[in-house]
Amino acid sequence: TVTTQIAACGYPSITYVSALKRMLNFNAPPLKTTAAEPVWKVLIYDRFGQDIISPLLAVKELRDMGITLHLLLHSDRDPIPDVPAIYFVMPTEENIDRICQDLRNQLYESYYLNFISAISRSKLEDIASAALSANAVSQVTKVFDQYLNFITLEDDMFILCNQNKELISYHAINKPDIMDTDMEKLDKKLRENLRDARNSLFTGDNMGASQFSFQRPLFVLADRNLDLATPLHHTWTYQALVHDVLDFHLNRVSMDESVGSEASPAGARPKKKNKKSYDLTASDKFWQKHKGSPFPEVAESVQEELDTYRAQEDEVKRLKSIMGLEGEDEGAISSISMSDNTAKLTSAVSSLPELLEKKRLIDLHTNVATAVLDHIKSRKLDVYFEYEEKLMSKSTLDKSLLDIISDPDAGTPEDKMRLFLIFYITALQPPSEQCAISLLVRAFTKIAATPSNYGNSGVKPMGLFSRVMNSGSQFVMEGVKNLVLKQHNLPVTRILDNLMEMKSNPETDDYRYFDPKMLRGSESSIPRNKNPFQEAIVFMVGGGNYIEYQNLVDYTKAKPGKKVLYGCSELFNAGQFLKQLSSLGQK
Repeated sequence: TVTTQIAACGYPSITYVSALKRMLNFNAPPLKTTAAEPVWKVLIYDRFGQDIISPLLAVKELRDMGITLHLLLHSDRDPIPDVPAIYFVMPTEENIDRICQDLRNQLYESYYLNFISAISRSKLEDIASAALSANAVSQVTKVFDQYLNFITLEDDMFILCNQNKELISYHAINKPDIMDTDMEKLDKKLRENLRDARNSLFTGDNMGASQFSFQRPLFVLADRNLDLATPLHHTWTYQALVHDVLDFHLNRVSMDESVGSEASPAGARPKKKNKKSYDLTASDKFWQKHKGSPFPEVAESVQEELDTYRAQEDEVKRLKSIMGLEGEDEGAISSISMSDNTAKLTSAVSSLPELLEKKRLIDLHTNVATAVLDHIKSRKLDVYFEYEEKLMSKSTLDKSLLDIISDPDAGTPEDKMRLFLIFYITALQPPSEQCAISLLVRAFTKIAATPSNYGNSGVKPMGLFSRVMNSGSQFVMEGVKNLVLKQHNLPVTRILDNLMEMKSNPETDDYRYFDPKMLRGSESSIPRNKNPFQEAIVFMVGGGNYIEYQNLVDYTKAKPGKKVLYGCSELFNAGQFLKQLSSLGQK
């Protein structure tokens, strides 16, 4: 008989990582001591499982937990009959068939099956039948429902999924032919969750204990349509800029990198570009400190870090010389073991890896910041950000909209479309449809008539920022406005503040109020909470963005004792959101 055990996890951040580490330790609490040798095993996951694990656990962390191989379920895998296998997959028909095939082929010593969401009884019986026919019943050690069907990108941020996200995209839930029956009732699911002793959001096992205070948190379910301007907004903070202008996905940024620094000779083929990827995670102290900072501050901080390191470069060379490592691969130095215990060597072994790791992070953020700065300067993103901030705050405008969108040197057609849509959305008296079309035609006729090349400023990826570093921080802002962010609450933050603080406000007074512990009664008869909430989960149906997330982070920092989690059905940047908006108008 195949048994099912339930591992509950209802809160992102530390609890989520703990749940994964527990799963990778055969669903037993991980050993606190590092002296014990881990049990070596293989990890088999599908694309859903890969997306969940990759932003949280690096390859080194997996290795430390005994994971010698991590492979996709549907890849060609050789038998490893003397090693246990931990599976982490969705309980789909295709995945169950492949697991049954693995059992028949006797690929591994034992099988620990972990399903991201609950497996049905019929599929469980299919696995049991395959195990019986393969004479592998004793090898299927455990079957677990993990309830981990969401992706944690930050300690206080999560998204529902990355694979098949088109099923819950903004387009999918706003298309004209959507039926009410296609939209599931969340209230019913919350009630069922509270009645299920195996998987309660607020009373988990010891992993989740003490994550919530005695008071239940507020859950705010918001519709993307309440604020369409923010996801189109040009931003000015580091993390949101990286997501807007670079390829930033599941905490990893990928960029093209030119091979060599010299231009190709006339008539020669352009040099191929290598793809370089960087992980921007909690282990990166610079990223953690500056991801929510205005970009000019980030540039100055990179400069300061570089200046500090340059002052230590001679020390690095001296340490390498002491250790006889001139010209050695820096990545291998941290694993060196020295038999000579002299004071100099001991100091070198302990100091050099730290300095080299610092240099790695400086190089990383120099490259990323250079790429971001290239976009800011070539597209005049500072001008867009400043103008849109004035539109959204109803401030006095110092130039007309047409001055910007008719300027052939200011941004791409997409940048101009974003600006116009924000103008239209935020206008006190939106122009008539005819006027709007007329304005677009006038502006974009001029744009189309002018050859544009916005993606490349003619500056080598490292060249611009290298000059920034050599010339001092003042050069960073040459031609770019040194804008200071004004603290203001975006619509979702304003709504959250009203609800958490129990404020009476026309914006939220008509919000529907549900209590999943109340089995009967209409929403009008449910007693409202009298005390302000200390914890809240904000979930944006239809997609979220880093601008909104950062605004909530800033709000929480100004409210000591408050805890806010931000979740969304998917995470998109402005370009991705524009595509969904445009597809709604297509038949």
